[in-house]
Amino acid sequence: MFLFHFITAVNTGLIIWAPRIIICPLVFWFFIYNFRRRRLSLFEGVESFLQGDNKLVPIRYSYSDIKKMTKNFEDKLGQGGFGSVYKGKLRSGHLVAVKLLGKSAANGQDFINEIATIGRIHHVNIVQLVVYCAERSKRALIFDFMPNGSLDKYVFNQEKASSLDWDMKFKIAVEVARGIEYLHHGCDMQILHFDIKAHNILLDDKFVPKISDFGLAKLCTANKEAVTLTAARGTIVYVAPELINRSIGLVSYKADVYSFGMLLMEMVNLNKDLTGNDDESSKYFPNWIYDHLNQAVSDIDIGNVDENDDRNIGRKMTIVALWCIQMNPNNRPSMNKVLEMLEGDVEHLQTPNCPAYMARNEEQSGATYSNSSLSLLHDDNCSNIIEIISNA
Repeated sequence: MFLFHFITAVNTGLIIWAPRIIICPLVFWFFIYNFRRRRLSLFEGVESFLQGDNKLVPIRYSYSDIKKMTKNFEDKLGQGGFGSVYKGKLRSGHLVAVKLLGKSAANGQDFINEIATIGRIHHVNIVQLVVYCAERSKRALIFDFMPNGSLDKYVFNQEKASSLDWDMKFKIAVEVARGIEYLHHGCDMQILHFDIKAHNILLDDKFVPKISDFGLAKLCTANKEAVTLTAARGTIVYVAPELINRSIGLVSYKADVYSFGMLLMEMVNLNKDLTGNDDESSKYFPNWIYDHLNQAVSDIDIGNVDENDDRNIGRKMTIVALWCIQMNPNNRPSMNKVLEMLEGDVEHLQTPNCPAYMARNEEQSGATYSNSSLSLLHDDNCSNIIEIISNA
């Protein structure tokens, strides 16, 4: 009798648990299969692009080659949201910076963006991509090494800022403008950068600026008036208003013009008084500048200037910046016009009128910068990226 009950219990247990024993491995296998399929699809997408007719200039290296040139990633230069950067050396002895990309939520699109843009263009003010690596999940971009680092270290660091005189600041501003103008009008395809900021301006041994980091860039046909974006990505403070509120205007190359204007403001050091004044810190930045301009341009603190030429440079950069950061993108100049203004006589420059709707838009859209946001102006890492999901 006992044996009969035991066998019955075993059979009952098998009937109850057998489906679970069979189903659980199947479910587990299904998840593994889908995970591998997604990863394979990702790799295939990147590889399909690399194997296509994309007119790439840089050479493709293996991951083992990357490890050798960096001595197994021995000398780390920096780190950001994209991954880490290491110093390396090619077989020829040429020094390079190896940007090892981390895991991305963009399904490899940031890697493709960089390859698709700087991988097939050459300009003195655009960072040169010399080698790349794409070995399944291992991806790296190898650029010419920039011994003087990025511009943000000279804009936000008082000790280093003193090493840049006004002539050098102006030279850097003009050459960055030339680089952006080339991206907008000098290529077969118009390239919109969407992340122009001091952190992405690299300086070579002679302080020649190079625009870098094209992970957010967008390619479009030449002279296209507007682009469609469902998600606006950029760095806080540099983001053009129309990327946040589409009712302000169409998204176009004028978004880069706005970012360049904010870069000029930082180079002129106009952000110093704003961030240091708690009463002013919640005011929309262009409004604050116009308030000071109502007193007189000469009253704005542009740093230690001993000669009229220095003050003229600071005044010129300020006026050009004000044109660039106009709320309405239609009122901003093209980069061709920006260069014309920078290289022209400061006495011929007119200060743009403060738009009557600027203060009203500030109240309606809440386009203000909090103390915490403004503190990012002095963040050496500049890695605070915002992503605003907007209605296209």
